Amino acid sequence: MLLTTVVIVVNMSNMSARLMLKERHILSENAFVELVVWLLSPPLSESGHGFKYRLALVVDGNCVLRYDNEAGKGDHKHIGEVETPYIFTSPEALVDDFWNDVEPWRF
Repeated sequence: MLLTTVVIVVNMSNMSARLMLKERHILSENAFVELVVWLLSPPLSESGHGFKYRLALVVDGNCVLRYDNEAGKGDHKHIGEVETPYIFTSPEALVDDFWNDVEPWRF
């Protein structure tokens, strides 16, 4: 899957960030996914790459699947209450991996 580039620049804690992807997909009456990927300069030290992201599947108002790289934790994913490391290779692989994990939740 190719990412759509949107030219938006903001300041995030002395960083410049460019929004690379922002999408919301409705999967059913009670479920949606949201994908947000930023290109950062400089990169986050915990992640070792220049992307900040959050990809989430929300069902009945609850986040049941989330990939993110919040400060202090680095790259990881949450499936329900379980948090596991995630090995980031590229934004395209991130999105593909996320959709593969969403697949069992399809309605």
